[in-house]
Amino acid sequence: MIGFNLSFLDGNKIPLAWLQLIREKTRLFVAISGISFAVVLMFMQMGFLTALFDSAVGMHSSLQGDIVLISPRSVALIAMKPFSQRRLYQVLGFQGVESVSPIYVDSGIWKNPQNPSITRNIRIYGINPDNQVFNMPGVAENLDKIKKPDVVLFDWGSRTEFGPISTLFKQEKSVITEVEERRINVGGLFELGVTFGSDGTLITSDLNFLRIFEERRTAGLIDIGLIKLKPGVDAEKVLGNLRANLPKDVKVLSKEEYKKFEVNYWSGSTPIGFTFILGTVMGFFVGTIIVYQVLYTDVNDHLPEYATLKAIGYKDSFFSGVVFQAAMILATLGFLPGVLIAWGLYELTRTATLLPMFMQLDKNLLVLVLTFVMCFVSGSIAIRKLREADPADIF
Repeated sequence: MIGFNLSFLDGNKIPLAWLQLIREKTRLFVAISGISFAVVLMFMQMGFLTALFDSAVGMHSSLQGDIVLISPRSVALIAMKPFSQRRLYQVLGFQGVESVSPIYVDSGIWKNPQNPSITRNIRIYGINPDNQVFNMPGVAENLDKIKKPDVVLFDWGSRTEFGPISTLFKQEKSVITEVEERRINVGGLFELGVTFGSDGTLITSDLNFLRIFEERRTAGLIDIGLIKLKPGVDAEKVLGNLRANLPKDVKVLSKEEYKKFEVNYWSGSTPIGFTFILGTVMGFFVGTIIVYQVLYTDVNDHLPEYATLKAIGYKDSFFSGVVFQAAMILATLGFLPGVLIAWGLYELTRTATLLPMFMQLDKNLLVLVLTFVMCFVSGSIAIRKLREADPADIF
């Protein structure tokens, strides 16, 4: 009648929770699959969220400066508002400032050189080629090339819809196409990568930038002002001095504040960040419900046996231990295939979208902890059923 193998009670090596789980192999498989699904769901949502933020600040991180000026009307890199570069050059009069660099930002229509009927929006940065503005692979060694008229550098991490630019460039050392209906020449490659707001990027000189956007951009109205401080200068003191003395038609940010400014836009002002956070929370609750259903059913199936053990003196704490032990076993068995599947999906997603989706140790540990918490919560709810294991109902 009693389905337990009671040999565990005398110091047996096989946990009772494990014996109960493997007794119903189909149920165990369903439980592991459900937990793995929840683990994969959490990994993917976190991966997209991390990719969203990491890619969004890729340009910001590469800036070779300490302080940034932007217009107070700018809300993110995809919606910059210009301001007069006179404000930037005014900064040269402040103590501790070594140099300044104006940056133009805009988006133009790129024509695929192999199939001109295919066009795509591409982000374009215009910089002074005499200044080291970006610390991206491939930029510094190609700055002299963009001093020539209508020569640009192409981000080889851009989406393939722009054409096989990297391959063509390596074969022919030059690619000619059109941006904003202006004939341009790709004179070099650099690496940045796509973002949720941009599928590709060009870097060119400020003069070439103004040639491309001659109808809508005005010389001297820049989008970002990059400020480099002298070595050893107290950056906080310079920041405070600039904020106190510059007119309010510019916003003064440290480099880290500028990155946070961009992240805050994507996390708080767009539905994308909220969607990924919600997806992670949903994965947690889906897993909790699945584990709870498995544990509840298991407890319910063994109520007569539990009542019998109660009758011979076993306490509720013993049965609670069995349930939590089962929950922890399920968490371990569900996490392992989940992390492997997520790793494969990360590779697939990175290849398909070019987004920076990578398995990271801190993310793995976070999902592992969430998985155990998920199963612990499920076990805590399921043990309420143990109170119904009354010996009086059996005898």
